Amino acid sequence: MIAQLREDVRSVFHRDPAARNAFEVLTCYPGLHALLMHRVNHWLWLRGFKWFARFLSQIARWLTGIEIHPGAKIGRRFFIDHGMGVVIGETAEVGDDVTLYQGVTLGGTSWDAGKRHPTLENGVVVGAGAKILGPFTVGANSKVGSNSVVTKAVPPDSTVVGVPGRIVKRTDTAADRSAAMAAKMGFDAYGMGGAGGELPDPIVKSFKVVLDHIGKVDERVNGMCRSLRKLDAQFNNGELAKLQESDLACIDDEPEGKSKPCCDDNSAAPGHKQKNGVES
Repeated sequence: MIAQLREDVRSVFHRDPAARNAFEVLTCYPGLHALLMHRVNHWLWLRGFKWFARFLSQIARWLTGIEIHPGAKIGRRFFIDHGMGVVIGETAEVGDDVTLYQGVTLGGTSWDAGKRHPTLENGVVVGAGAKILGPFTVGANSKVGSNSVVTKAVPPDSTVVGVPGRIVKRTDTAADRSAAMAAKMGFDAYGMGGAGGELPDPIVKSFKVVLDHIGKVDERVNGMCRSLRKLDAQFNNGELAKLQESDLACIDDEPEGKSKPCCDDNSAAPGHKQKNGVES
C-alpha cells in the first residue's frame, strides 16, 4: 500500500509542474484523494459490501467533486488534474498512466445491464470537459481534445476532437518517414509543426510532403546502391550532405562568397540578385 501511494505521488510530479513537494500533493490534490478513496471502495465492492462502498463513494464525491463508481476498474499511476466534475461510471475501465482533466465524463448511453461505459487503454489523455460515452475502447496513447464528445471506438495513437469526435491525427509511417528524413538531412522545417507537431500550418504541411517525397527517392537510391554493391564490393554509397543555413540564403550586394539570409520582405528569391529594382 505504501509503495503504491509513493507511485501515485510520483505520477503527480511527472504530470503537474505546479506540484512542489510530497506533502502538498498528499494534502491539496483532490484527484489523489478521490483515487485513494476509490481503491478502498472498490475493495469493498468486490467483497460484496456494495451499499457501504456506494455510501463511501458519495462521501468522496462531496469532499472532492469527483464521482467514481466503486465498480469502476482503474489501473496504476492514474492522475486526475483539478478534478471537479469528473464522473466515471460503474463498468468503466481505465488502464495505466491515464490522465483526466476537470469535467470529464466516462459515461454510458444505455440502460441495459452489462458493459455500458468506455475502456481507456494505457497512456490515454482526456482534455477538460470531454465526454466519452458508450461501451467501446479508446486505444493506447490516444488524446481526446477538450469538450469533445466521443461515441465511437478510437484507434491507438490517435488525436480526437470535436462534436461528434473525429480523428484529426494518427501516427503513420509517412509522418515517421518525413521526420526521419529531416533528421538525416540535419534540417528542421520551422520546428516541423510547433507544439506536438499538431498545428495546422500549411507551410509545414508542404515541407512534410516534400520530405516524404525525398524519403521515397532516398529509399529507391539506397536500393540501387545495394544492387551496385553486389556487383562491386568496393562501391561506396557515401553520406547524404547536410543542409546548411547558407543554402537557404539570398545573394545581395555583399563581397563574393558571402550571402544575406532571406529575412526581409524586399529580399529577392533565393539564387537571384536585384539591382535598381530589376531582377537578374
